[in-house]
This record gives sequence, C-alpha cells and structure tokens, in this order.
Amino acid sequence: MEEPDPSLRRAGITRCFKEMLHRDNQELVLILSGLWHIAMTHTDDPEYPSLGIFDLLSNLIMKGISDKDWLLRDQNIYVPYYAAHIIGSYTMNKAEFAEKAVESGVIPTLIELLRGKLSWVEQRVAVRALGHLASYETTFKAVLAYEKEVVDSAMQIASTCLKVVYSQFIALNGMKRSKYQCDLLTRGVGRTELEDRKAEEWASQLQCWSLYLLNCFACKGRSLDLICREEFLKDLCEMWGGLVNHSNPGGVGLIRILCYTKIGRERIADCKEVVQYLCDLSRSSDDWQYMGIDCLLLLLRDQNTRYKVIEIAILCLIDLIELNNLGKTRIHIGEAISKTLLQDHSKMIRSRFKNNPKVQEALDELWILKVEKGKKERLLTQEKVKEKRVLVDLIKQQAKSMFWAGHIEEAKLKYNEALEICPLRLRKDRMVIYSNRGQCHLLLGDADSAIRDTTRALCLSSPANSHHKSLWRRSQAYDMKGLSRESLMDCLMFVDGCMRSEKKRGKRAKIPYYAARMISKQMEAAWLFAGSRSRVMMSCAEVGKR
Repeated sequence: MEEPDPSLRRAGITRCFKEMLHRDNQELVLILSGLWHIAMTHTDDPEYPSLGIFDLLSNLIMKGISDKDWLLRDQNIYVPYYAAHIIGSYTMNKAEFAEKAVESGVIPTLIELLRGKLSWVEQRVAVRALGHLASYETTFKAVLAYEKEVVDSAMQIASTCLKVVYSQFIALNGMKRSKYQCDLLTRGVGRTELEDRKAEEWASQLQCWSLYLLNCFACKGRSLDLICREEFLKDLCEMWGGLVNHSNPGGVGLIRILCYTKIGRERIADCKEVVQYLCDLSRSSDDWQYMGIDCLLLLLRDQNTRYKVIEIAILCLIDLIELNNLGKTRIHIGEAISKTLLQDHSKMIRSRFKNNPKVQEALDELWILKVEKGKKERLLTQEKVKEKRVLVDLIKQQAKSMFWAGHIEEAKLKYNEALEICPLRLRKDRMVIYSNRGQCHLLLGDADSAIRDTTRALCLSSPANSHHKSLWRRSQAYDMKGLSRESLMDCLMFVDGCMRSEKKRGKRAKIPYYAARMISKQMEAAWLFAGSRSRVMMSCAEVGKR
C-alpha cells in the first residue's frame, strides 16, 4: 500500500486481493480491518473498488457462511462482518461503485446474510449495504430481482429485531450470552455494560436500516400492497430509533412516504391507531413533528381519505393553527393547516358531522379564530390594542390570585375570559394565558385539555416549542396519559432550555430534581427494548401458569 509507483502499487494490491481468499491465519482479519478503516474514511476513493475488492469480499462472506469450522477458527468470525460493512461503505455515496459491486455478485451474498445465515449482527451490515444498492436507479433493478424476499425480510427484521436482540442477548446474563455475538459487538474486550450499549445501538440501526431499504421500494411504488399491511403499519408506530439513533425518523419516515401514494393513504386512513399516532407526534416536541403534520395534511387533502380521518385529526390540528415555523424550512404551517381544515366549514359539508359535536365545535372555533376574529382585529387601532392589553393584564392578575388561593376552577374561567379579550397579535400574552390555563387543567386532572392548551402555548412561543413552563406542563400531562415517549421529549427540551437560561445568567447549570425524576421514569418506559421486555415477561408468566 505504501508503494510510490502507481502501477506497481495497483499490481501489488490486485495480487494481495487474490491471495487473501486463501489465507488461513490472523493476518486476514488484520488486513480486512485495515480495509474497513480505509473504506470508512475514504468512501469515494476509487482505487480498491476498481481492483476487484468486491469479488474478494463476496467470496469471503460465502466462505464464512458455507464453512462454519473455518468461521470459528482464529479470528475469522469478524471476516463476514467486515466484508459486508466494507461493501456498504463503498456503495454509500458513489453509483459507479455500487454498479461494480453488483457486477461482482454481492447481492446474492448479502441476501444470504439477510436471511440470518449467521447472526443479527451480520444482518445489520447486510441490510445497510442492500439499502445503498437499492437507492441508485442503476442498481435498483438488480435488487428488484429479489423483491418479494427482500421486502418480506426487511419487514420481518424491522418488526422483530428488537425482540430477537433482547431475548437472545440483552435478557441473558454474563456467561449465558453468545460469545460469538459478544466478540462481534465489543471485539472481545467489553464488559456487560459495553455489550448492552452496543447491542442497543446496533439493534436500533438494524431496524432503521431495514426501514431505509423498504423506503427505497416504497419511493418507487413497489411492494406497496405488502408494506401497507395493517399489522405492519401498526408496528411502524412503535419504531422511533430511540435516543441512541435520534437522527433517523424511524417508522414515521416510511409512513410519510406511503402517504404520498394512493394505496398508502387508503390503508393508513383505515387504521385508527396510525392516525392517532400521527396526531400525538404532531403535538410533540419530537424532531419529526413536521412529518406527523405532513402525513395528516396529505390524508386530509385526499377526498377519498379526508372523512375517514378528520374526526380524529381535527381535534389535534386545531391546536396547531397558530404555529408559524418549524426550523428554517417549514414555514407558515398553521396557515396550511387552517386552509385544509376550513374546506369543511360550509353548512352542507358540516352536516356530515351532525352526530359529532366535538368536530363541529372545532370547526366553529377555527372559523371564529381565523376568519371572524381576524376581520375584526384588522380594524383595531394601536390605542385600542393597548387598552385591551391593560384589561387582559388585570384579568390575568385576578386569575393568578385565585390560582394561588386554591380556587383552580375559578382561575380557569378567568383565563377563558382573558383569552376572549386578548387580541390575536399579542402572541406572547396569549402564550402565557394558554400555558397557565393548561396548568389549571393539569391540577384538575384533565390531561387532554392540558395537552391542548400547552400545545397552543408552544405554537405561540418563538421559536416554536421553546416555552419552558409549557414544556414541563405538557410533559406531566403526557405522563398522566401514559405517553412516555412524548413526555420524555418534552422533559428533555425543558431541561435543555433551563440549562441554557442558567448559562446566560452566568449561573452553574443544574437539572431540576423533579425533571431528573421524570426523565429517569420515562427513559425506563421508553427504553428501546421496553416493549420486548414486557412481551418476554408476559410469555414467561403464561408459561409459569401452565
């Protein structure tokens, strides 16, 4: 590799690649480890892909699969893992490298790993590599030749991998764990804590990369009937990547792609659990909140699915109509929501909801807020706005006095009065009123109303989702509802905001003890393997009863 003469260097590397297949000592793993490091750090370097590295890697994987004695000798257990990882790294950015890999026959080899011929650890790097190959137009056809098996396998892995990793690894103590998997996870030098951390990270990646592979098919309109099975759509709602893989949208990323297709919208609209999940996500501080909103708007704009979802969706989206922006690219979100919902305000259309007063009430509230009140307030002078602000401040003080005197219901009614008077343009004042009324709902045990009001306060905050008190109050309300993931996200945002405020004041940043307790509780409940642990424990209990 250090040969300065390019022609001699290339000839030497080619010869090395040919000889590596016949090596039967620890040097093979050392060389592969070096190639893995190069592939990770120089993914766009064409030298090795042009010299036959994919042929070598494919053959080494097949050797590990077909010859178990060889695989378990020396350090050869790392060979298939490194080989599949290198394929995935080199095909990540360059279509021409992916084409060379396909020409070298890597797809049948990777599919053998996808089938679970070795372990879930090799499945992880195989599904990653297949996802890269499926992402290019020029190599997608080669993956498409195995369409049904690849899609079936990816769906199965995405739905069951957490249970598999938990039951076959995490749940086992010390010596009961597979040494093969322990060595692959930590190179044989880690203890239980490191093994657990690696297993959680890699299991999350296995699930997310399986979803990415399915995305490649869904984007091209392939296997939609298979992917849109009701049970799988429900499973997607539970796939969120966890805190260890926060950069991946998890299941909602695939749901959003499906919402751009006719069959996807129809199947999702027929599944109330998925629609409710999208509503909960839309009213959260999750990074993927905008995806939940996008999905609901796509369902509402399609006349074939609109009236299947509106009765659930409107009760959530009505709280988001004053949301301006999410980040720099998602702008005027509240306006888009209002326009979409207001299509249903005519008397003829509203007759559809005559048996659902909640929907009619939400439509009327939207019309009053965005149309009637908006028209009236455009006529207000600055002097009149100042007068109203003084009156609102007075009512807020009255409500605050009632609150601290323990008259929560009366305080709530006063905040209602303040909202009726407060002009729409006084966003900060209305944010505080909504947040304080949300606290009243919280103390009265009305979690749903508390979520609605704190969400409205967070929409009015600038930037969105930044009002600390509202985040903490909504976190408590979500906790009351048993929505641990949403509660955790709000609490983490609350803590982050508190620490930033303390730093600005030149004080030592501290996590409030009550927030630390909430985070600890929700981390346990929202743990990546929490669902798998519950299912395993239930299965053990049933076996015990027999």
